This record gives sequence, C-alpha cells and structure tokens, in this order.
Amino acid sequence: MRNIYAVILMALICNSIFSQNSVTGTILDSENNEPLEQVSIYFPQLEKGTISDENGNYEIRNLPTGSFKIVVSYLGFQTISKTINIDKKTVDFSINLSPSAIEMEEVIVSTPFHKLQRENVMKIERASVKELKSNGAITLSDGITNIPGVESVSTGVGIGKPVIRGLSSNRVLTYTQGIRLENQQFGDEHGLGISDAGIESVEVIKGPASLLYGSDALGGVLYLNPEKFAVPNDTEGDINLNYFSNTQGINGNGGFKTSSDKLKFLVRLGGASHVDYKTGDGERVTNSRFKEYDLKTGLGYQGTNFNTELRYNYNNSELGIPEEIGVQNTERDAIEPFQDITSHIISSKSNIYFKNSSLQAIFGYTQNNRLEYEDHEHHEEEHEEEEHEEEGAALDMVLKTFSYNIQYNIKQIGATEAIIGVQGMSQTNKNFGEEVLIPDASTNDVGILATSHTHFKNGDLQLGIRYDNRVIDGDESGTLGDDTYIASIERSFHSFNIAAGYKHDFTDNFTGRLNIASGFRAPNLAELTSNGTHEGTNRFEVGNPDLDNEKNLQTDISLEYKNEHFEIYINGFYNSVSDYIYLEPNGEFINEDAVYLYLQQDAVLYGGEAGLHYHPHPIDWLHLESNFSLVRGKLDNDGNLPLIPANNWNNTLRFEFNSATNLLSNSYGFITLKSFFKQDKVSTYETPTDSYSLLNMGLGTTLSFSKQKIGIKVSANNILDKTYVSHLSRLKTDGIANIGRNINVGISIPL
Repeated sequence: MRNIYAVILMALICNSIFSQNSVTGTILDSENNEPLEQVSIYFPQLEKGTISDENGNYEIRNLPTGSFKIVVSYLGFQTISKTINIDKKTVDFSINLSPSAIEMEEVIVSTPFHKLQRENVMKIERASVKELKSNGAITLSDGITNIPGVESVSTGVGIGKPVIRGLSSNRVLTYTQGIRLENQQFGDEHGLGISDAGIESVEVIKGPASLLYGSDALGGVLYLNPEKFAVPNDTEGDINLNYFSNTQGINGNGGFKTSSDKLKFLVRLGGASHVDYKTGDGERVTNSRFKEYDLKTGLGYQGTNFNTELRYNYNNSELGIPEEIGVQNTERDAIEPFQDITSHIISSKSNIYFKNSSLQAIFGYTQNNRLEYEDHEHHEEEHEEEEHEEEGAALDMVLKTFSYNIQYNIKQIGATEAIIGVQGMSQTNKNFGEEVLIPDASTNDVGILATSHTHFKNGDLQLGIRYDNRVIDGDESGTLGDDTYIASIERSFHSFNIAAGYKHDFTDNFTGRLNIASGFRAPNLAELTSNGTHEGTNRFEVGNPDLDNEKNLQTDISLEYKNEHFEIYINGFYNSVSDYIYLEPNGEFINEDAVYLYLQQDAVLYGGEAGLHYHPHPIDWLHLESNFSLVRGKLDNDGNLPLIPANNWNNTLRFEFNSATNLLSNSYGFITLKSFFKQDKVSTYETPTDSYSLLNMGLGTTLSFSKQKIGIKVSANNILDKTYVSHLSRLKTDGIANIGRNINVGISIPL
C-alpha cells in the first residue's frame, strides 16, 4: 500500500515537470459546414473532455504526452473515434460530422480497453438511465428489464434483482462506482439495493466475466456508471420529480456539480415513497409499500499526468415483504415483515499516465446493514406487560467489504494493447440479531489477470487469462444438537480461467463476433452453512459444506448489420455449467416449513436474442424496433432449471424530433407491445405461467421559456390494466398478480 501511495506522490510531483499540452479544433456539419454546438469531445483513457461552443470551437488543456483515443459524439450524427498523437504544446483536431439516424454511440466502460461498442470484441448492451426512466420504470431493477436478455426476479415492485440469460443472485455481479456491490445477494428477496438517482447508464455483460471481475461474475455483470463530473469551468444543477399513479409514488432527486480546470465536485440527493401497488383486479397487495433515501457525492482532481476521484453513496431502504392481499389502505409505513437496509459505499479511483502506459488503482469500502423484522403474532395472555414494547429485528447482519483493483495498461505494442492486474477483497459478516441465517465469517479473495487486444486490418482479437483464490472461514453458531446449529467451516476455492474473442468486419456495415470464455463461482455462505428457517422464503434451508466451485464454459456468437437507416442483429449462446448449485425439498418439514437441501448437478443454458431497428427514409424521425429473447435451462438429469424467464417479444413504434424550435425540442413518443410466451419448461417444484401481453406508451418533450428549459414526460404501462403473473415473481406461489395500470408523470428542470 505504501508503494502505491509513493507512486501517486511521485506522479503529483512530476505533474508540474511534464509538459502540459492542449488539443483545440472546430466541429462542423459536413453537409453545410455550419458549426455544431454542444458536441462532446472526450478522451476515454484520460477521462477528460469538453463540449464545443456556439462557433463549434473547443479546447482541452493539461494533457499528457502520448497517443490517446479521442471520441467525438453528437445526437443525430455519426460518432467518430480516432487515435491522435499528442507530442507538442498545441495539437489541432478539427472534424466534420456526418448526419446519421443511428443512435449516438458511447464509450463502453465495463470492458477493459474502453472502446465504442462497434470496436469491442465483446457484445455489450448499454442503456442510459434517462432512457429507462422514460419508459415509466419505478425502480432501477424494473428499468433494466427493457434490455434484451435481462429480466428481474421480483417481490412486488420494490424488490428486484437482475437475471441475465437465466442466471441470477450470486451468479450475476453488480458493479457501482467501479467496485463490487456487496449486499447479501444470496437471498431470493434481497433486491438490487441501489437507487437510479446519480446513475448515468447501465452496461450489461451477458456471459461469464470472471476473467475481468473474478468469482460471482459467472453469469454476467451489471455495470452501473455514475454520473460524470461537469466539464471544466462549468456549473450545473437540476431537479427531477416523478409521480406514479398506481402506487401513489413520489420519486425525486436534485443535483449540483461544478468543475474548475483541475478540481471537480458533485452531489445528488434523492428519495422515493410508494404505497401498496394495485393489481389489474383493483386490489392492493398488502405491505408491498417501500421508501428510499439516497445521497451520492464525489470529489475529483484532474492534473496533466494524474487524476483521482473519491465518491460516496449512502442509501437507506425500508421495504415491505408482501405475503397476501389483505388490508386495503394507502399507508406508507412498512408493517411486519419488512426489511430496513442501509448501505455505505466509498470508492477511490486514481490514474497515472506515462508516455506509452498508465496505472489505475481503485479501492472500495462497502458496509451493508441488513435488518429484517418478522411478522410476530402477539398473544395477550402471555405478553400483557410487553404489548407496547417494540420488537427488535429478528435478523441483524452487518457485511463489511474492502476491495481493490490495480491494473497496469500498456497502450500499444505494435497493434496490441495489454493489461495486467491484481484484484481482490476482504470481507466480514457479523450477526447481531436473535436469529442467525448465515454465520459470522470472513471471506478473502485475490486474483491476478492479464488480457490483450490486438487490432488487425479487418478484425480484432482479445485474449485473457486469470487465476483466483478465495478462502472462507465461518464461525460456529448455536448449540450442538439444536435444529439451527451451524458448525464452523474453513474452505479454500481456486480457479483458473481463460477467455478468447474475435471480431471480424466482413464489410463496413457487417460485423461478426465469436467469444469463448470460462467462468467460476465459489459457493456462498448460505449454500455452505445454512441450517434454519429463511423467513423471507418460508423454507428451512440446509447448507452443504462440501460444495465445489461452479464452473462454466460459454460460447457466444453474434452477427450485426448496420447502415444509416437499418440495423439487424442476432446473438446466440451455449452455456455449460459444471456442479450447478440448486435447492430441492427432501419431503420433510420443520416447524411447518418445508426442508430444502443445497445440491449440485451439471446444467446447460442456451438461447439468444435477435432484433431489428429501422428508420424509414426519408422520415428519419420514425423508428420501428423489435427484439426477441429466448433462454432454456436444463439439468443433467433432464430436469428444467428454476427461474428461467419466459421467452418474450417486444415491438416498439417510436418517433423523435431532435431539432429545436422556439418552444419545443427533443420531443419523443412511443407505443410498445411486450409479449411474454407461456413458460411451461419449469422445474419439478414450479408451476407453468400463462402467456400475456402488455401495452405501454409514452411521450415527452423539452419546453423552452425564455432561457429556462423544462423537460416533461408522461408514460403509461399496462394501459389495458391486465391481470397477469410474471414467471419470475416470488409472489406467484401465493397467486398474487403483478402491478396493474401505472401512469408516470415526470418533470426535469435544469438550473
């Protein structure tokens, strides 16, 4: 650790010695040579950029010497990505942008080399949170279900966790602020646990990403990009308010950010409050209410050869756990059973830039306090003196995680870029409640990796290798002989993984990708040590201390054709998982709860996504979009895997008017039909789910009053108020339907 700080200190000293360069230029429209204002000019490797002024001019100062990729992007124009050599005090980079109806491309952050999507060897799905919210999503976990191949296991509307191509829980790793989000994801009813306020975009790696992120990325990664700092010498602020008719929900956030040439600061405060949701039958689902409070803030320093940032996120959620359709009211305070969850996430990211290489160090600390209050039954004759005393939390767990990720990036060796790195975490879990679901324990990870990206004339090759070791030490809990006794455990898991991918450009418009990657997941504490009733699931779960690593090998193939007005793609995957861990009842009951055992068996998952996007010429404002997602999951004994999403087909008719007028600008509208097919490929202990279709629509615009702009949006989901049950709803076994018609009205005011 001292060596790392010494290197950073040396970089700060050298910062005043190294030459300080700048890049200037003018951005014009190629069709009429008119200047373009508000164009983004960005160096992804340096995490530094600016926007053009009303004359199309820009300047980026304090740049190090070397070769760096520059990305120029503007809505309605083709995104440009080029490598420029900065070897003198002032470099001129002027460019003409060509109009394009294809959406603006963004730099993908979740992959190691930070390239545009069309340059990536891996196919990554990306969506802005603004886009997801425009579809009327109540929560972030609800919003990501608009991404093909991504669904959510839900408990009402307040609790949801991502499912990527049929895999979820600890098989899908969530990253936020550049670090692992650790918040007890083993539980079926443990939600994503992060607010969409202050999140700029979502990236999804659909497939094993253990090479990049280690254990728990066997099924994929949900990568949340925090909002960027303001461009140099600029100050911004905004207020965003939303109302949801079904839950009488109020959601709002406000932010402020300012930057000088070198110092940056931002802060965003948000909150939400919802009553019990109403099904298509008009009945409210008792105790599906929830509240959330969120604070995100950041401080950054941008030098010539060094930059660093420190971010902090506080989140508190009070989440009712619905079990029935009972009392019908619009109260907002949760009733038992409910969860009270508080998370603190602190991260620091620092970069040092050398002439042909760079060093990045990311450190993170997460503390997750999980309180769960059970539905106690009060008996007057036994508790007369205590009837006014407040019940304590049945479950009180504190999870603390320190993580690190240090990578050395060699920018160019001929046509090859390379990264070597070390990652790991140190984690402790402590219990303070009357019940113990998983024992006091510590987990320590360390992994080393190397990956490369080689560019050829018509293709790109990416190779990688990684080794990981995880040690889990669990304490003894309870009294030997009791039903809930948990023995001490000491296990070590290790894995060696490789990945290879190739992207080939058959023509300028036609691209193919082939990726083969192995992955692994060490068993979690619940799977190894559980021995008691899990109140959130009404199961008596019995762990297996002899479980092995889950290991998988996935093959992905994708083909994509894109021109100015038409895009079509098809993605296919085959995922073979060895020693897949799953729960199965043994037919016994303890205290009226069915006993479930953790078992292992080989499994396979396969399927894919296909879609098209058409902009009919010359009416480029009209968009026709369609995508289809399919996934199957089978055990080695020919049984079906549980919680496999139903196949679905989404069709959208959308219009966009991006050219400003005196009063209206950035107007859009859409109508979407989401069709879910019957899911009858179910596990032994699941029931089939009928097919259903949901009709959604929305529109939005930006109003201009003098110099003040106001964004307004209105959307309506499940317009026909259909009564339906999602196959991934945890309330399905209780016969409780999903949310009925929901109208969202939102307003956004930049300050």
